[in-house]
Order: sequence, then structure tokens, then C-alpha cells
Amino acid sequence: MDRTDEPETPLDPAAEILRRRMVRLLAVSIGVMAVGFMTVVGVIVYRATRPVEAPAFAAKGEPFAVDLPAGTVVRDVSLDGDRALLHVGGEGGEGMILMDLSTGAVLARYAFPGR
Repeated sequence: MDRTDEPETPLDPAAEILRRRMVRLLAVSIGVMAVGFMTVVGVIVYRATRPVEAPAFAAKGEPFAVDLPAGTVVRDVSLDGDRALLHVGGEGGEGMILMDLSTGAVLARYAFPGR
């Protein structure tokens, strides 16, 4: 027996309301996913087409000076992008200096008193 010949029976009102809510929820979900996908694609395209900016000191090739007290020795350097953390020590004690390599500016100084 073939079921395609039978006419469809209409849904009862409660089932029809539920079906409409589900279709509306599906449409909203698809819209949110489409907006999210377009945002991700837009960010990828933006970052891929934006030129990479070299730090200012690297472009000019000019060194910059770090103001350190006399007798201070740089013990270690850690790099993170365009920032550097210098571990310094000497007669005045130990500490760290956080620098912006693109401008040569000192962002922060950390002292370790008593060491």
C-alpha cells in the first residue's frame, strides 16, 4: 500500500503552533550563525590584507638608550612582541624594566628590595 496517495491530515492547533515556533527558532538560529560566520570571515580578511607594521626602531635601524644607574648590569632579557622585560641587577639591588621596543619608552620599573 502506497502512502503517497493518502491526503495529509491537518495538524491539530497545538502541534501547528509548536511547528511555527520551531521554524521561527530555526530561522533565528540560522541568522545568528550567518552573522557569526560573516564576522569571522571579515576579521580574517581584515587581518590578511592589513600590512604588517615593523617596530619604529627596526625600520630606522637606530638603537635607543636605556637609562640605567651606574654599575647596573642587564642579567636577562625576555621578548614579547614589541615589548622587552630586562632583568637588571647591581649595587642598587635587583629589578625589572618593561620597555616598549617600538618607541624605546620605559613602561614600568619593578624593584626587588633586599636582594
